[in-house]
Amino acid sequence: MTIKHTPKAKPSTTEKYRLFFWGDFRRKFLTIFFGLVFFLLIFAIYLGRDLPSFEQLENYSPELATKVYSADGVLVKEFFTERRFYTPLSQIPDTLVQAVLATEDHRFYDHWGISPTRLIKVIFTDIITLSKQQGASTLTQQLARRLYLTPEKTIVRKIKEILTAIQIERTYTKPEILEMYMNLMSFGHGTYGVESAARHFFGKNVQELTLSEAALLTGMLQRPATLNAFRYPERALNRRNVVLARMRAEGFITEEQFEHASKKELDIVDSKNNTTLGIAPYFTEYLRQNLQKDYGMQLYQEGFKVYTTLDTRLQAIAEAAVDSFLPDLQAVVNRNMRKKSEFARLVPPSLLRNSSLDELMQNKTFVDSLIHVKAPVQVMLVALDPSTGHILSMIGGRDFNESQFNRAIQAIRQPGSVFKPIVYTAAIDNGYMPTYEKLNQPIVVHMPDGSRWTPHNYDGSIGGKTTLREALRKSLNLVSARLVQEDVPPEQVIRYARNLGITTHLDPVDALALGSCGVIPLEMVSAFGVFANNGVLVKPVSVLRVEDKNGNILERAKQQSKGVLREETAYIMTDLLKTVASRGTGAASRSVYRFLRPAGGKTGTTNNFTDAWYVTFTPQIVAGVWVGLDDPSLSLGNRQSGARAALPIAATFMAAAHDTLQLPVMDFLKPDGVVELDVCAETKMLASDYCPQVVTEIFAVRYQPTRECELHSGRHSINRSERSEREKKRRLRY
Repeated sequence: MTIKHTPKAKPSTTEKYRLFFWGDFRRKFLTIFFGLVFFLLIFAIYLGRDLPSFEQLENYSPELATKVYSADGVLVKEFFTERRFYTPLSQIPDTLVQAVLATEDHRFYDHWGISPTRLIKVIFTDIITLSKQQGASTLTQQLARRLYLTPEKTIVRKIKEILTAIQIERTYTKPEILEMYMNLMSFGHGTYGVESAARHFFGKNVQELTLSEAALLTGMLQRPATLNAFRYPERALNRRNVVLARMRAEGFITEEQFEHASKKELDIVDSKNNTTLGIAPYFTEYLRQNLQKDYGMQLYQEGFKVYTTLDTRLQAIAEAAVDSFLPDLQAVVNRNMRKKSEFARLVPPSLLRNSSLDELMQNKTFVDSLIHVKAPVQVMLVALDPSTGHILSMIGGRDFNESQFNRAIQAIRQPGSVFKPIVYTAAIDNGYMPTYEKLNQPIVVHMPDGSRWTPHNYDGSIGGKTTLREALRKSLNLVSARLVQEDVPPEQVIRYARNLGITTHLDPVDALALGSCGVIPLEMVSAFGVFANNGVLVKPVSVLRVEDKNGNILERAKQQSKGVLREETAYIMTDLLKTVASRGTGAASRSVYRFLRPAGGKTGTTNNFTDAWYVTFTPQIVAGVWVGLDDPSLSLGNRQSGARAALPIAATFMAAAHDTLQLPVMDFLKPDGVVELDVCAETKMLASDYCPQVVTEIFAVRYQPTRECELHSGRHSINRSERSEREKKRRLRY
């Protein structure tokens, strides 16, 4: 069979061109398409080198502020680089979540990290307007940018943002992403996260936010700087109402709720009162410096919880006591500084080149201004628990805003007579009992610079033999100086000072007896705590424990205590200082300021009334106050002694502190090694039936008198009733 071949029809000219161009175009198109895909793949791989790894996404850990708590449970301070507190989504109110979703990403639960239609629309708008102002980021993209990228507006950054957002969506659930967003985003003024923003702008926890307040915070998310409610309240108000409108449009709130919320004022906390100093700024700064040595930048980023020894009730009492007396003290200093001789100390030499001192003093405004700048009265108050060393309250100056110099721990000031108890401690511990007598007569004292000085008593008095109890009660300089010259040499006094916790340089000279060498106030107060604590020195403590953000304990306070005095010596010194506080230089603490509990105390005043001190203690609290000017060449004013300038603050604080804490009235317990004996007031030997004057005094057992008075030894006997009557008339009690 023959098969016939039918020739194929030749294509027309038009068909030839169509086949030629279409086949060629398809090849070119496919080449370009796959080339573009390959390029994008390579580009994505290239960009992926700078994107967060899977491990980074899995181990998301935002910077969190460290919280500092007082012993009575009050948040007193926060340390941070970004002020943020992590709040679970379950604790964030629905109104705030709805406001964010309605405004920032109403399709959040529907997309997979990006919204293609929204992205295309915004890109088209930006091309038409030749701008980059139209936002297209989903909530997840914003989170990606905040977590890992920069805010710059470039195509490369946008691609990185999209890729990271997709990775975040693959790594976390929607609620987890929303929780991270709520805790990470900036609201301005250094606040990050909704909890921090709520506290900063409204002074309340996030759970307490109203609808209007939630909308205001949400509105600031768009542009925290330009929509800041403090700086631009009108802009913030308008933006808040936009947020409320979006919530209404999405069905989260009703028309009635919208109308009510949109008419409300901003109700933000006054920014002038919204200070970041916190409570007890001198204490918390002291704390921060110590903690930073151990934890470095972790202190500001890891969300630690620091539990301290501070009692905010006592801190408030301390500040109130200072505020009560500081204005009067400043008024005294101002009057003193207006004297020509004192004002001359304030005037810079450069001003005297063109004007005389008299001419300058005629300008009252200039005088007042110079005194205000150069002669502000400063004050230090610190209170400790003598048995634990816990710092209960601390004031390091008149105003932390003016000066961050903490005079409680950084200043070195002459203690004056506040140092005398250390001298007397050395004497008592070496067998010189309270009945020991020294001559109250003029003496030459060798000064640290090698010069010679003839001191005098504060009241200018002199006298005969004076017991140690009486000398300390009156704070007699002449007796104290003789004690160092003749009985307890300076080197021995220094050893006792070191045992009591004094670390500053002390010159081994006679003037040491009068407090000529500087001390750190906190150490001086702590030294008095040894008397209250039966001879045991406990190092001052400010931190009880430090926890990480998960509650794991990183550090727990270890009490550092050491027995540095015999119990007998500590008790005898306490008894001597009780005499000072009840009927000595500190008597005003009882008679005027009604601090009536069993307490010891000692005043201190330095030359020219430069420094004024009062340190006082009970078995529960030891507190010290220093008052002076930072420039040690300037005086507080005539007669501004420790009893006048420092005691009122200390006594007022102590009385209120014990009452506020409802501490029981306690006296100091006498140890077995101390005995109370009747001795002859004249011979200081055991009193006989014939001594005309008998005193009751305490002694360390090993140093007690053992012989009866030989001066008054009558030969005849008297009956018991006559003896009792005579003793009533002649007996005294130191």
